[in-house]
Amino acid sequence: MTTGAEQELPDLYGQNKAILGRLIVHGGLGHAEEGPDGRLHARVRIPPDELAWEPSIIVMPHGGDLEIELVNDDTNTHCALLPSNGDSKWMGLPVYARGTTVINLDGPGYYWFGSNIGNDEGRGLVGVIAVLGDVPQEARLDRPQQPRP
Repeated sequence: MTTGAEQELPDLYGQNKAILGRLIVHGGLGHAEEGPDGRLHARVRIPPDELAWEPSIIVMPHGGDLEIELVNDDTNTHCALLPSNGDSKWMGLPVYARGTTVINLDGPGYYWFGSNIGNDEGRGLVGVIAVLGDVPQEARLDRPQQPRP
């Protein structure tokens, strides 16, 4: 059985067929939407009693600023540790709380985000932000051409 995430981002699913790699795709796939200000926006929530982000994968069509709204609908306290150029961002998420932060991811790639409070059933809340696009010519490594899907 394949999900939308597995079809849209096969490299993410294919990199790890072990259980951890499969758990990320169970929160679903969401797309960051570009606002009139040029900033990308996304909303991620923690549903009650699921110990997962929803969606657990956010796709950015290109690098730049992402304004992300985080919502804790769970009856437990959580937090969010998010990647961002320069330094990671951390936000506490008490029970039934919500907050907004802006992160900057200017290069293509897969970036993880999660919650580092408590054990959350042994794995914590794990998610991925996938930034689409190509690496600028000046940032490419001098190596042989790589296969592309």
